[in-house]
Amino acid sequence: MNFGFLTGCLQNMTLEEKMKYAHQVGFSALDVSCWPRSNTRDYSGSDIDVEHLTAVETVKIKTIQEKYHISFSSLAYYDNMLDSDECKQKFYYEHLRAVIEAASELGTPLVGCFVGKNQKKSLLENFDEFERIFSQLVLFAEKKNVKLMVENCPMPGWQEDGLPGTISYSPELWDEMFHRISSAAFGLNFDPSHLDWLGIDYLRALREYKDRIFHIDAKDMLVDKSQFYKYGIYGKKLNRQHAEDLGFWTPVIPGLGDINWSEFYKVMQEINYEGDFSIEHEDRRFSKSNELVKKGLEFSFNYLTPIINDFK
Repeated sequence: MNFGFLTGCLQNMTLEEKMKYAHQVGFSALDVSCWPRSNTRDYSGSDIDVEHLTAVETVKIKTIQEKYHISFSSLAYYDNMLDSDECKQKFYYEHLRAVIEAASELGTPLVGCFVGKNQKKSLLENFDEFERIFSQLVLFAEKKNVKLMVENCPMPGWQEDGLPGTISYSPELWDEMFHRISSAAFGLNFDPSHLDWLGIDYLRALREYKDRIFHIDAKDMLVDKSQFYKYGIYGKKLNRQHAEDLGFWTPVIPGLGDINWSEFYKVMQEINYEGDFSIEHEDRRFSKSNELVKKGLEFSFNYLTPIINDFK
């Protein structure tokens, strides 16, 4: 199992600089952010320009990987694939195809994405749209010897009222996804932190969906029960400081939240998990500069490595 991090947390650094840094710390993999060059998503990045990736650039990237002994656990592109704006949806679709193509050229086995949601349609209509779009994407990925995986964040920031902005955040919805698309090339990028604040048993989910879990995001979560009392399950409605400020939960770096990583890794061993393990850094306290981001990454590396080594 390789241990890495999602590259979008580090800004104004080249991919080579990120690989060098990862190697110096002791990481063996990177989950490479591949958003379009022009985008406004927080925690995004464009470390590989997949729209213009040439054979020469592909060889260059592979050479740098070999130099620093860094594998790519996945290529990451997370946008609303069911967006109600047809122009945006088409753009996102074509870009995701380009990411899949790039993964194939680079020998990267996985591409991570969101499903999203069309806010103007019912849930069942959204699943019909999901089936239409993702059946094509998964078929394309299969032909390219790549697997497509969905991360289970509910994306409340995609709706003004803070309700879920995706249709892929819970076991109930995963069952419907996999009923409609049963391909072995379609699975989950499993993030326990979202399940934690949703009140879903992340250890049980890890066990029950083991055959669909291709990759694991290491992100932690602080749930403030006193604030939960104030806001309830639908979260804060007034005076929100940012799109995902629901008042009672806060993403933090692994080791500073509620996730029991020792038990989590024990279950990973129990289910014979063979994929990669990647820190997704979204802790605002460690995000104002690259030095703070690195401090957060290194804290979590030092926190998680002994846990991983205990089970080797």
